[in-house]
Amino acid sequence: MDDYNPYARLAAMPSFTLTSTDVADGQPLPAAQFGTSAGGSNVSPQLSWSGFPADTKSFAVTVYDPDAPTGSGFWHWAVFNIPVDVTSLATGAGAPDSGLLPAGAVTLPNELRLARFDGAAPPEGTGVHRYFTVVHAVGVASLDIDSESTPAILGFNLNFTSLARAIIVPTGEFGGTAA
Repeated sequence: MDDYNPYARLAAMPSFTLTSTDVADGQPLPAAQFGTSAGGSNVSPQLSWSGFPADTKSFAVTVYDPDAPTGSGFWHWAVFNIPVDVTSLATGAGAPDSGLLPAGAVTLPNELRLARFDGAAPPEGTGVHRYFTVVHAVGVASLDIDSESTPAILGFNLNFTSLARAIIVPTGEFGGTAA
């Protein structure tokens, strides 16, 4: 793992508070947040946020691994158009049939081209991976992005519409579910 931060090259913006009952900043992911291929359950973590700018109109949530051995990282989850009155997501909201995302929220296909949360599955020999779990406070109520777009397209749009972002970065490595 190096110190590359995918948000460091983007425009600086204020932060707000992001907490989770499932994952913690700088701490190893629990088994549930690993992918099934890595012995986990592909369960998206519970997230709660507060202290965002008063002029926030909606939220987006992304989970990104910049340490994946791809040259372009790995998007695990990307959800946008979360209404401004929603300030938490329950554990498992990333499952397409969970019914836990609010009406109007859009989940983009992840790197596996599946519109759901995909848990961590670091390949053997690739060290510790970081999972940038980010809530973006967005200055528009609705982003007009095709539901088949990539999370990178969402990220591009968020760069120009976000007012603030809150970040926690849990970690994971090969064999992490055995801990």
